[in-house]
Formats: sequence, structure tokens, C-alpha cells
Amino acid sequence: MSKFSEDDDALLAELGVEVEEKKARKYTAKEERIIAGFEEIQKFTTEHRQPPTHGEDRDIFERIYAVRLDRLSELEECRKLLEPLDEQGLLSEKGEEEEEVDNEALLEALGVQPVKESIQELKHVRRREEIQAAEEIARSEKCEDFSKFKPLFEQVQQELDTGARITKRFENNADVNLGEFFILYGHKAYLAEMGEEFVNDYGRKNRRLRVIYDNGTESNLLLRSFQAALYKDEVGRRITATDLGPLFSDQVKEGDQPTGCIYVLRSMSAHPEIAQNRQFIHKIGFTTGDVEKRIADAANQATYLLSDVEVVLTYKLYNINSSKLENLIHRIFSNARLKIEINDRFGEPFTPREWFYVPLPVVKEAIEKIVDGSILDYRYDQENKCLKKRR
Repeated sequence: MSKFSEDDDALLAELGVEVEEKKARKYTAKEERIIAGFEEIQKFTTEHRQPPTHGEDRDIFERIYAVRLDRLSELEECRKLLEPLDEQGLLSEKGEEEEEVDNEALLEALGVQPVKESIQELKHVRRREEIQAAEEIARSEKCEDFSKFKPLFEQVQQELDTGARITKRFENNADVNLGEFFILYGHKAYLAEMGEEFVNDYGRKNRRLRVIYDNGTESNLLLRSFQAALYKDEVGRRITATDLGPLFSDQVKEGDQPTGCIYVLRSMSAHPEIAQNRQFIHKIGFTTGDVEKRIADAANQATYLLSDVEVVLTYKLYNINSSKLENLIHRIFSNARLKIEINDRFGEPFTPREWFYVPLPVVKEAIEKIVDGSILDYRYDQENKCLKKRR
């Protein structure tokens, strides 16, 4: 890494970033978090062969990574920190596309609240809860009995992978309960213990929490500090429980609300790889409308591999979050996603995301196991093209 200019040194000094020679470089806690967050984006890009993108149809983590990449690309100090590590060219690509950020957005991205012109408000002063949260989390220490919590984190990750659990943005002052999981500063956090409630000097109810992190550390946090930290963290999330609610109904009852249709398609493409494995390659998607209308122009759409398709399976859905179900099915078969790149009708490269190398009977079996709730006990064995019971 080349040395910074004197002006750059001064700027970084104001930001609290130490400037050292490459061999002796030591990163601040803030820089370590920035680098760790960027490495997650790099890992995603390597695994999916494309950078994370925005869109309601994208996985929640991809959308988080896309927002994070935008912010890292916009902020000059982040770009300078990460450019030597950016072998995939993620920052330069995003940086050229992004518009200039106004001062208020820049301050917000840096974690500084814009100053409001009012004599009744103190300027540049963080809320007491924010300061206390940062101090208490910084004092996290080794969890001596982490061995009993580690299986819980592994199970939660497995359920996130299959879509049985999802994550949601943590709202300001939202409740937290014993036994719940969260994502805080890039780590999964488990609320293991809650102390007795008390009233603080300001007349507000509070209590002590024991919070365990997936990196083997723990914090003895105040409830309000934990809530403040989750809300303040730009990607702070609540990990939902495993209850997906009703999926299908054998008979439509009065008051049932149709929510769409899950469909399975087979491609008629003449592409050699697809033609040779046509009986194994399927697209699994969701629509709130008519399937036939949805695929009418398939031959002109890259998402359908620029070819006609055959509908081989459909399921009408009632009273459920249909996109959650679609996401769950995609998670189950994520290791069998078709790895192929085609050019769309404008000649631009396109990587489809909803095509999977899975036989139709296995798709049916997976949906049946979702219905009876047993799917979490199984994984897709790509080599043998079947569902196998987890050990």
C-alpha cells in the first residue's frame, strides 16, 4: 500500500484512523468492522459469481450486502481502506455508478446525527443509551460455557439457510425476550438470561441481560443499552422464530385468502448443458397472477433462459406469505443452483437465480416435507440428487 499524502493523513487523523506502513499497520476497531463487512460482500460475490444487488425479489442478506457496498463505495475513507483488498473491483464499479451524497446522508452514513438548529438541543451529543451500549459491548469477555450455546447458533444458522427463520430490521425500542436471537455488529447474539427489573435514576424501567455472541464472547448488558445498540447498528436485525404459519390447505374454506402460486418449469432451451440434462433442470418461482400469462413471453426473457418453457407443477397457495415459501424452497436447493451465464437479448451477460439442478420428484418431496414440517431434518444431496436426513 502506498503512503498517504499529508492531506490524507490529516483527514484520516480526524476520523480516528491510524496511518502506518503496511508491515506495521494496526487497524482500529472501526476499521476491523469495515473490513469484516467488506469480506462478507467479497465472499457473496465469489459464491454467486456476481456482486449483491438491490430488489424486493432478492434474498434479505443480499439486499443488506448491496446497501453496505453502496455505503462503502460512497465514503472516501472506506474506499481508501478497502481498495488494496478489493481484488474483484467492487468499489470502483459501484463508485462510478453512485451519485454524490449530500452532507446529511454522509453524516448519517458515518453514524453522526445531523445537527438540528435549535437552542433546546445539545449539538454533537449522543444519547446516553448509545454511549452506554457502545461501552458495554466493548467490554464483552470470553464465554466460559460457550460449548452449551454453540449448538444453538449452529441450529439457527441452519434454519436461516433453509429459510425456516428470517431476519427483520430492529425497530426503535422494540421488545426483546429471553431466548431470542439477534444480529448485532455482524455477530449473532443470543439473549440467555434476564435479571430482575429495576427503576433507574431517571425513573425508567431496566434490567441486566446476559447476551452470548457466536464468536464465543458474552456481555452483561442493560436492556435499554441492548435495544439502543440493535437500533443504532445499521444492519442490526431480529432473527425470527421458526413458526412459518400454515402453508397449504386441502380445501378452500370461507374467508381463505389466495396469495399466489408456486410453479415449477422445465426449459425447452437448445443450450447443450440444458438439453442434455433437461429432466433434472427446473425453475422454481412464484406469481400472484396466472402462470400461463407469466410465461407467455418466455422466449424473450433472460430469466426464462430466452426459450419457451413447460409448466410441470403448480401449487395454489392460501393464507401464507408466499415469498417466504419461495425463499424456503430456494434455500433447500441452494447448493444445486444452475451455474450458467447467458447473454440477454441486449447482449448483456446474465446469471439466472431461480433454476436448479433437481429432479421433479425431489421438488415434490421437498414441498411435502415443508407441509408436514419435517423439512428441517433433511438436506439436499446434490451428488445423489435426493433429500437426505441430517445426522
